[in-house]
Amino acid sequence: MAGGGSGVQVVSRRLVKASYPSIEPHVLAVSNLDLFSNAVQGSVICVYPKPAGASDFNAVVATFEAHLPRYLNYFYPMAGRIVVDPSSGVPELHCYNQGAELIVGDAGVELWSLDWGLSEGSIKRIQLPHAQEVALSVQLVSFTCGGFAVVWATNSLIGDGNVGVMLVRMWSELVRTGSISGGGPTHDRSVFGPRDPPTYGPSVAGMFMPWDHENEVNALTAEESFVERLYYVEERDITMLREKASSIESGVPTRVQALSAYLWMALAGIVGTSKLLSEEERRCRMLWWIDGRQRFSSPELRASLRDYAGTVTSYVVGDAAVGAVLGKPLTGVADMVREAITSVDYDELYQQMVDWMEVHKPAKFFERSTFGLGSPTLAQTFWFSFPGDTDFGFGQAALAMPVHASLRRLCSGFICISAKPANPGTWILSAFIWPRLAAALESDEQRIFKPLTAEYLGLTRGKYRLRPATRPRL
Repeated sequence: MAGGGSGVQVVSRRLVKASYPSIEPHVLAVSNLDLFSNAVQGSVICVYPKPAGASDFNAVVATFEAHLPRYLNYFYPMAGRIVVDPSSGVPELHCYNQGAELIVGDAGVELWSLDWGLSEGSIKRIQLPHAQEVALSVQLVSFTCGGFAVVWATNSLIGDGNVGVMLVRMWSELVRTGSISGGGPTHDRSVFGPRDPPTYGPSVAGMFMPWDHENEVNALTAEESFVERLYYVEERDITMLREKASSIESGVPTRVQALSAYLWMALAGIVGTSKLLSEEERRCRMLWWIDGRQRFSSPELRASLRDYAGTVTSYVVGDAAVGAVLGKPLTGVADMVREAITSVDYDELYQQMVDWMEVHKPAKFFERSTFGLGSPTLAQTFWFSFPGDTDFGFGQAALAMPVHASLRRLCSGFICISAKPANPGTWILSAFIWPRLAAALESDEQRIFKPLTAEYLGLTRGKYRLRPATRPRL
């Protein structure tokens, strides 16, 4: 039968256990930073064209069956279960080698037939649901064109985006070389411990709000306020934005700073046309989720976190009047982005977040700026910054990007930026944004944001010799 309404026919489903008998079963406590993620499901989806040569989907399945038990020796918590401690109310990982899930499915359609400009019409139709307590569900989905998808479905309690990319990268390395360089990931979460007594200031205390019904925008407003899109931004356009945002005083901005400046000006442009705001109320915010692994001052700590399998994510916000944004050239707005991101003392920010959660757990919280109250906020996260490798013997994926769980009734814009596997200078973006912002981006004569297509991904019909499909499902 089809799984969860996705249209993917489940062919087989089984549990795969780690193969080393010497690994001791244990309970892995999560860090306070992990708890900010609220233990929600998410996944990384890698979409592959038909493999070259004689390889086919049966060879893909055989590769996972052969190597996944050894892979789980490195990612032992992924073979465990997520359990809430009844006394503390805090989730933890029960690492008893219960087994990761391995699902084989059949989409029954060709890859080119999906609507790659819409996440609901493509990547969100590929994945299958999995139980909340399962730490890892690997889903292999075949398409009638000979292409396939690998879904690495996990839970945010396992780690942040860096860990999601790490799962794919280390799998590829293990299959191709027989080992994982550096010994694999580090699972010890004790590096981020609270002070005694926990200490934090009003700034960190104001970063989060309880995630409950009373603090969320009503469902009808949330459902009608946003559209989901998939875009790509070519390397030449990113270079062009960097050149436009350069100055003698500030030099050449980073790719993040240049694109963020462009987006901030686009957001300010539509907020400035709102009929519901007075001149004093016309403000907008940009939010950036920050991977702290390279932000700490200690070189030793940065080195130890390189393969850390946990959450090291915080966020910063830039808030400005519409006139202040639109009154500057792109270079001036890029300076505002740089100041917002680089002026933070990340050592102290992370420690205060750990201390704050120590006092407030096990309640669930979310970033205050993302609830949709006050000034409109556009949030960004940058998966392209994590080192990736999707080639586990069948070539690089055409697309590799996260699929986030439902944003429920959060009413802020959200953009996730991933690198195109075969061309990391080009970005693929998943956007959850206001229709007016989508219209502004898509109508801009510079055409920075282009709708993603099967042709751009190299998934056109003419490339494949199709195998028979009994009926369309996806």
